[in-house]
Amino acid sequence: MVKQSAPVVSTVEGQLRGTAEEGVFAYKGIPYAQPPVGELRWRAPKAVVPWKHIREANAFGNASLQSREACIAGGGGDPGPMGEDCLYLNVWTPRVDAKAKLPVIVWIHGGAFVIGAGGLPPYDGVPLATREAVFVTLNYRLGHLGFFAHPALEAERKQGPANFGLLDQLAALQWVNRNIERFGGDPSRVTLAGQSAGGKSVLSLLCMEQARPYFHRGVALSVYGLDEVPLEQALLRGEALTRGMGVPDAEATPARLRELPAEEFWKQPAATSTAPVAISGDSVLPQSILATFQAEQQARVPLILGSTNDDVSVMEAFGRDPMEILQALRDKGVPIKLLYPGVNDDVELARQVCRDILFTLIPRQVADLHAKASHVWRCYFEYTATALRPERPHGVRHGEEIPYFLDTAARCPPTQEVISEEDRSYARKVSGWLVDFAKTGAPASASEWPRHEKGSDFLMRAQQPPKVEENFMLLRLNAFLLASAIINGADASPASQHAGRSTTEPKGSRPVGTRP
Repeated sequence: MVKQSAPVVSTVEGQLRGTAEEGVFAYKGIPYAQPPVGELRWRAPKAVVPWKHIREANAFGNASLQSREACIAGGGGDPGPMGEDCLYLNVWTPRVDAKAKLPVIVWIHGGAFVIGAGGLPPYDGVPLATREAVFVTLNYRLGHLGFFAHPALEAERKQGPANFGLLDQLAALQWVNRNIERFGGDPSRVTLAGQSAGGKSVLSLLCMEQARPYFHRGVALSVYGLDEVPLEQALLRGEALTRGMGVPDAEATPARLRELPAEEFWKQPAATSTAPVAISGDSVLPQSILATFQAEQQARVPLILGSTNDDVSVMEAFGRDPMEILQALRDKGVPIKLLYPGVNDDVELARQVCRDILFTLIPRQVADLHAKASHVWRCYFEYTATALRPERPHGVRHGEEIPYFLDTAARCPPTQEVISEEDRSYARKVSGWLVDFAKTGAPASASEWPRHEKGSDFLMRAQQPPKVEENFMLLRLNAFLLASAIINGADASPASQHAGRSTTEPKGSRPVGTRP
């Protein structure tokens, strides 16, 4: 089928010709920085070299190198072409009109910082573009190519970056700031949104002072309560990686490291990676996300925080055993039985405990801190597609809220083949919260969804029908706040639990898509 062309858009870097899709216009595979290859590997992204011809923007650009099998098994789908040259973004817009001034939503994909791509089916931009919003997705460097520290690189640039993937996201935001008005977007109304590692990225960007001019609201879904890996540990893991790839410490120069084959990095043992978190202590994130919020040094923008009632479905991918965490809490004297009355089976008890301490707690904790700086809303997602309810006894698995927030439930698994009118209506409702937030800075009226404030603990339970609850899980979350150090010890990154396991295994990197 011949693709119908969209109007040519003149960006700062050059002209682009996209395609028409279902009544909106799509511009795909737009380079927002130079390819980070050769001498540009493990450096901050460099500005695109302008082009003179009309560039065809009708296909997604390369995803970062990763395990294709893991991305598919995770439910996100096939990431498509992959390569070290991966700094591309995509724009969907209802109107190519610089006077339109439409709200802009920039979606950052998840995937534990090791898998995923902006062109996956759950992130299709057509539905939100039909709602009078400009929708942007992007690819960024993953795994060792995106999050990496090594003494040889430290010597090359004192106190330089290690979170290159976060710098890529910043570069994409700067591209949006320069160009989105030409696609009908309003550069003064940019909403950052993401889930899992994408949600972690949103919070990271709130912590990056250099990113603050480029966005005005944030949505962080299913972030997890695992602290960033300290730079000192990341340096040790970097040395372990390069030794394992045949480079002795004495021979580890920046030039030698940049000659290592890019296709081999994601195949290395997960113990050499910092996934599923970024690195703290470099020039990008001088301190952890939580420490930045505690110091009230984050961007003062409206923020939505959320989790699902079965986010713990991703625990195996995180390399954590729920029974071990349950026992650690018991050993610390946490009164688990009092916090979960009526739950007598230890397996079910461990599941709920890990869900709440790793996923339910962190939105409440961050919301309490952020309420001092700006407006904040909380959401607990509990809606399961009607046909899937018999096989989802615990509720909404990690990532399965995405198709509702982006209104793509009819376009991607697991709902694509079984979606009901009730499901479509619910997706319309939830995505409406996101669009309204992007337009106005609030997801709904104060009576429909009140803000979370310290001392006024309100939360939207996204069930059918939606229900606002005050003091949700108050007792257990307060108890876990005191006990949270148990899961954030000196070396809490799941990579340290995976020693010897290759990241080629699908179960080692699952948090990207709509299935656990």
